[in-house]
Amino acid sequence: MKSKIHKLTKTNTINVSKHLKSLLFTVALFIGASSFVSAQSKVAHIDKQELVKAMPAYATAQAELEKLGKTYEAQFQDSLKEIESKVKQYNAEAGAQTEDENLKRMKEVEGMKQALAQYQQQMNQDLSKKEYDLLKPILEDADEAIQAVAKAQGFQYVLDAGMLIVADGKDLMADVKAHLKI
Repeated sequence: MKSKIHKLTKTNTINVSKHLKSLLFTVALFIGASSFVSAQSKVAHIDKQELVKAMPAYATAQAELEKLGKTYEAQFQDSLKEIESKVKQYNAEAGAQTEDENLKRMKEVEGMKQALAQYQQQMNQDLSKKEYDLLKPILEDADEAIQAVAKAQGFQYVLDAGMLIVADGKDLMADVKAHLKI
């Protein structure tokens, strides 16, 4: 009789243990799902590129870059015309010149072309550096505004909508534009 009672007690303990484990697993699953839903509601998105393009400082920076680019292009075209003019002149005079003089002139033209190619590289580097210098503070202002609005509205994560396939969450564009007064 004692062994039957011992068996029943052991069986009941095992059953209670199984039910307790199931209950704990269910509670953990519920808490995990609640946390996941809660985390989803703390995510927003914004198209940062569109925001930056809407900022007045961006238009000013683009105008300055365009002006600088046109200046460089004009200087480049002037140098190119100078080379073309020399080539025409040297080709027209080539018959009347000695072979040594023609070789010397050919080397001169090649040197001018190399100098122009170096100028073009330097021009591109200068434009890239200027673009970086002009856009860096604009991007920093955009980031600060996004962070301020996200914090004020309780968002933990803000994703760039330009890289999202689906963007059904809160779009912060209007709020950030209002924060920047644009």
